Amino acid sequence: MLPALAAASPSQHASLASSHLRRHHRHHHGVYLHLRRLPVLTGARSRLLLACAFDSADGGAGQDVGSSESTSSSGSAYVGLFVRMLGLDSDPHDREHAVCTLRHYSLGGQKCVDEIMQFPGCISLITSLLKSESARACEAAAGLLHNVTSVKLYRDVAIESGTMEEIFSCLRKSTMTPEMKEQCLCTIWNFSTDENLRYKIFRSDMLILIVRFLEDEDFKVKEAAAGIISNLCLSHSYHGVLVEAGVIPKLVHLLQTKGDDYKIIRKEARSSLVELSADDDYHALIVEEGLIRVPLVGSSAYNTFKPQPYSWPSFPDGSEIQRSSRPSKYGATELLLGLSVNEKKTEPDDAKINAMIGRSNQQFLARVGAIELDDEGKEQSGSQRNTILPWVDGVARLVLIIGLEDASAIAKAAKAIGDASINEHMRTSFKEAGAVKALLQLLMHSDLPVREMTAYALEKLSLSSKVCEMIRAEDGLELLVSLVKDPNTQVEQLEKIIDILSRIFDMGISMITTPDYSSNGSEDTVNAERFTQGNVDGGFNGSSQKFMKQEETASESIIDFDVISRLNKVIKESSPSLQAKCATVMEHFATSEQHATAMTAACTGSVIESVLEIGVIQGNAGDPENLDESPTLVIEVSQAVVATVRLLTKLLNFDIFARSINTVKFVALLRRILKSNVPLQSKDWIAACLFKLEPRASLVDRSVGSIDMEITIYHTIPRLVEQMMTSSSFENKIKAVIELNSIISGGVMEYTRAVATAGGIFPLVKMIEESEGDVLEDGLAVLYNLSMDPENHPAIIAAGAVPLLKRIVRLESPHWNRALQLLRTLPV
Repeated sequence: MLPALAAASPSQHASLASSHLRRHHRHHHGVYLHLRRLPVLTGARSRLLLACAFDSADGGAGQDVGSSESTSSSGSAYVGLFVRMLGLDSDPHDREHAVCTLRHYSLGGQKCVDEIMQFPGCISLITSLLKSESARACEAAAGLLHNVTSVKLYRDVAIESGTMEEIFSCLRKSTMTPEMKEQCLCTIWNFSTDENLRYKIFRSDMLILIVRFLEDEDFKVKEAAAGIISNLCLSHSYHGVLVEAGVIPKLVHLLQTKGDDYKIIRKEARSSLVELSADDDYHALIVEEGLIRVPLVGSSAYNTFKPQPYSWPSFPDGSEIQRSSRPSKYGATELLLGLSVNEKKTEPDDAKINAMIGRSNQQFLARVGAIELDDEGKEQSGSQRNTILPWVDGVARLVLIIGLEDASAIAKAAKAIGDASINEHMRTSFKEAGAVKALLQLLMHSDLPVREMTAYALEKLSLSSKVCEMIRAEDGLELLVSLVKDPNTQVEQLEKIIDILSRIFDMGISMITTPDYSSNGSEDTVNAERFTQGNVDGGFNGSSQKFMKQEETASESIIDFDVISRLNKVIKESSPSLQAKCATVMEHFATSEQHATAMTAACTGSVIESVLEIGVIQGNAGDPENLDESPTLVIEVSQAVVATVRLLTKLLNFDIFARSINTVKFVALLRRILKSNVPLQSKDWIAACLFKLEPRASLVDRSVGSIDMEITIYHTIPRLVEQMMTSSSFENKIKAVIELNSIISGGVMEYTRAVATAGGIFPLVKMIEESEGDVLEDGLAVLYNLSMDPENHPAIIAAGAVPLLKRIVRLESPHWNRALQLLRTLPV
């Protein structure tokens, strides 16, 4: 068969392979007997036999397909002989000719591979030829291994023979030919189809090399490497290793490469990226590279697509294209819109242009029925079938899908919009493509999953101030408020809607300055972000002030008692994270006397009190050294407490509310929270609120003592210590040392203990080492006061104060007396 097979056509190969697929393997014992009967051929005799075999091939080339089976029978008789010639004791040239012949023979299909593999040990002989000095023998051996391992039955045999390790060794060589690289990678490609063998690839050092082959000059090598990566991506537990190896940018580049030769490469790259995008973090990296994940909803879903009837053209976001002030004298003004593009004021920006291009492309594909092929994505498992598209087309495709009638498709597309909205560029792109208006309409959809996914998409998009402004422009604020009032709104959807509202209102809240609660006039280095949600997309322009005024006017008409009552109920019954969002929304209302009156009537004070009581319980529940046991819960409760305290601080500006609450009880709660283990940043607004409440509480109950000392011990001193430890500005650290000395010099022992408790000894010693002049004097003074308590001596010594003080004394600097005095207090 072999000589005839070498000259046979591909169709003859296929016919021969299919006719013998069910043939049973020979018994291995008989094979050994057959091998022992084979003559030992070396030198000229073996080459003569090979020549005769090839002569037979030439003679059989003219046979028709019907005689291929007889040709197979005659050719298979030589297989055992050629396997024997692979032996280590054979002439190197005979081994080369034999492996080349067997490689060609293996191209006949699984039946031919079965005949080769019936001889035990032949795979080891083939593998040994990978080390041959002959490049032709190496390539033939690699090609034969490629064909053998394409049959699942023989992969384990190859692994037991050390084939994978030898392939790895070959790939590490820098002198490999492109053919050799291709065949070796194709063999690994076969191995990678078996999930149980993928770990061997990851465990070796080959992954970095395989990823590097994605940039090889030979496109066949790239194709094999892309196929391996595609299979490896099927094991989700290894995604992190692949991403760390830098596979995403290379796959994106291959996917964007044009040319018919790269068709398979693009398919494998797309498959890999789809698998990697299942993880949100890796999907974000893919989006950063200019691609997004788009669900495959089926071609039937697009049957409901209806092109817009003719009208004056508009941008995808709904804004109209300005009509030219200079009508065409040919009567084609509406057709030749380009006549007005020379006017700068009518030129669309890049975002609008890309939105129009994407919309045109996707609507054209939908009209001709080619937007999604029925067999696209069938190789993916599970119900979530996706593809990867360039962001221009992907954004337009998703917006098109949410305009269809298929509820399942809409929900998938809305979720994809939310997943892709990871940066301002993508959020703006969806806005310009018309996603905001369409999503607002879907909030009232009859299907629950559609409503939930729509709220999710709008929540992600609302991170952009431009999107928030568009929501207002599309009357979305009224819609969102009506959904808050609706008792049938699901909790999952309600949480996202309140989050959107809080961001819209934060456009005004972010303009509020940080309260001044400092009793000694020192500079507070705490960032304003601790007091407000802040601007998440990099800042607002000059229109924010005007928008804030418009916001207050609009909120007067749409916020009523029902809204406030609903928010109060949500705060009572919801999780800490939702409590914080509701309180943030209500904080915006608290700037109006009308709303403050409504909150008083709705008993908002009792709601705030209940949240503060939870804060006290949570803050005193655990040891401060073991707060890491439930960090998420502690953070969420702290955020809820801060949000409600901010709301309380605002409402205290109105006498009607202040008279409705028990100020003495609120002071007691806030004091307990101040002393608790809540994070330091949560205590900033607590301190500010206490300063505002204390005068009112003192009028009601004179037993309410001054809060100055508590504020200093539990807030000011820890804040200054943190400033010394974490501030990036050395000047701020200096100010912290000076202020600490001012506080400690008052002679209150509790202040000294507070510095030590807050961990201030180590950063203080470091500041003494780095400072000079008056700052050094202040630092030594604080350290001296700390040394008066013997319990602080071990920490002072451990911080390295002793050698530092000795050096100051030896140099006889202006502060050597203070340093010497300090040394005398320490047990050294």
